[in-house]
Amino acid sequence: MGKLDGKVAVITGSTRGIGLGIAEAYAREGAAVVVASRSQAAVDKAVKHLQESSGKSAGLACDVSQQDQVMALADFAVRTFGKVDVWFNNAGLEAVYGPTMSYSAEDFSRVVQTNIMGVYYGSQAALKIFLPQHSGKLINMVGRGYKGPVPYQNAYSASKAWVLSFTTSLAQEYADSGVSIFNFNPGLVITDMLTQFDVIEGHQHRLKNFPAVVRILGRTPDYPARKAVWAASQATDGKTGLLINSFSFWVVLAGIWKECLRLLFRHPAEKIEINMRSVPPVK
Repeated sequence: MGKLDGKVAVITGSTRGIGLGIAEAYAREGAAVVVASRSQAAVDKAVKHLQESSGKSAGLACDVSQQDQVMALADFAVRTFGKVDVWFNNAGLEAVYGPTMSYSAEDFSRVVQTNIMGVYYGSQAALKIFLPQHSGKLINMVGRGYKGPVPYQNAYSASKAWVLSFTTSLAQEYADSGVSIFNFNPGLVITDMLTQFDVIEGHQHRLKNFPAVVRILGRTPDYPARKAVWAASQATDGKTGLLINSFSFWVVLAGIWKECLRLLFRHPAEKIEINMRSVPPVK
């Protein structure tokens, strides 16, 4: 028996990266998974993959910055599987790396619309289902910056601080509703967002140690996915307001220990391909 047998889970931004890793883990544990991203082709590919490897899945293209599309996703999930037990707001974007005033207001707005309004719309859609049934688990993704400011990643980090505050407030407002509301921090996960990004010209030097940090502390998506299964399982029944963290002191210690052993035995460093594209600042 799987830990999520009989559950129906909606996961936004779940056709690649962390979202797909969580979708795969949920499906393996017996959940019916509703996949969503902005591309219907990507959704169809992910659904086929999940159906072939694990079990029940369906999907719908959804831009989480658009309220009507998020509500349509919720309706689709209920029509397809009859209910929703877990809603995971995973979809997120980051802006170009560099000083905040060096990239466009449009780029900043894209991050806000996806990382902030997308979480708001997703939470709204989930709670419209969960509150009447007095059950359900809403999980919102935080990330770097949720604990404090991160210069040169201001749009992304500030959005994650907002998610932490918003989600914690929701949990307090609906503490007696029977609905569980959690923040989830995946830690440093090796995905396209981490390894392929734009950098404002003249600021590449600030990232000279970044490949080493990723090599030492980075984890593949299956690592936070295991914790995400725990978050959605019976283990958290009756709980709310938790910050569920898959990045801990022990992860840091294990990464440093592995690097020390590598240096001691003079093994070559694992190569992680990181592509940083230089872009000009906005005038």
